[in-house]
Amino acid sequence: MYPVRRREQLAPRVVELVVQAPRIAAKRKPGQFVIARLADGAERIPLTIADADSSAGTITLVIQSVGKSTADLCDIDVGDAIRDVAGPLGRPTDLLAAGHAACVGGGVGTAVVLPIARALSARGVTVTSIVGARTTSQLLLVDQLRELGEVQVCTDDGSEGHRGVVSDQLAVLCDSTQVDAVYAVGPVAMMRACADVTRPLRIPTTVSLNSIMVDGTGMCGGCRVRVDGQTRYACVDGPEFDGHQVDYDLLADRLTTYRTFEQEALDRRGACTPAGTTP
Repeated sequence: MYPVRRREQLAPRVVELVVQAPRIAAKRKPGQFVIARLADGAERIPLTIADADSSAGTITLVIQSVGKSTADLCDIDVGDAIRDVAGPLGRPTDLLAAGHAACVGGGVGTAVVLPIARALSARGVTVTSIVGARTTSQLLLVDQLRELGEVQVCTDDGSEGHRGVVSDQLAVLCDSTQVDAVYAVGPVAMMRACADVTRPLRIPTTVSLNSIMVDGTGMCGGCRVRVDGQTRYACVDGPEFDGHQVDYDLLADRLTTYRTFEQEALDRRGACTPAGTTP
């Protein structure tokens, strides 16, 4: 059992859970993730470790409610427990050793770039973060990123910061400042657009692929992606890859494979009893 120690609503349909998981907290590195299962019979969900406190033995998960299983996870509260949390999984981030890095987060992808930005800052790397969302209420973790360096905010509706998308702001930054590496995490279209900005400039660009996962150990093959013309498995070879070599069309197509089934499950959604509670 993995008890929930703190719960915070970060934005509409986005929840932050601080979960007791001491062994994971002691070993986790930026870029890694866990596979969580709320209760017996529930779906296994990959979630990036947004933060960890080894002294308290906790990890932080940021979850967006988009389907039945994520909605169930977002509904649990302090005192509830998650049945299984397996990790840390995946390869840690290949961090820039020195210079200037741009960390670009779109939506809940900001929760993925936050630990990367923290690790870069701890190395003495200058960090500029670019954070995007549709509107102000959906912006995530801006204050935490401001503790690490400059933050440029973008909103689709212009309600805060620059009006427009993060890739456009990344182009402005790269045009005005020497950027040595880019870390971009968010929707597929956003990561593709960021890679299109940096490719002609030959700036190394890392993206984190949110492909479908089941076991998280490379056995099921559900998370396969194409990188540099070769099949890779996001759970063990990634989840981070060279953004200039990813086949984004295939990634986007595979993410829609179970969309009909996901909607049917959400429509039929009933109560899911968290582990460690009484129905």
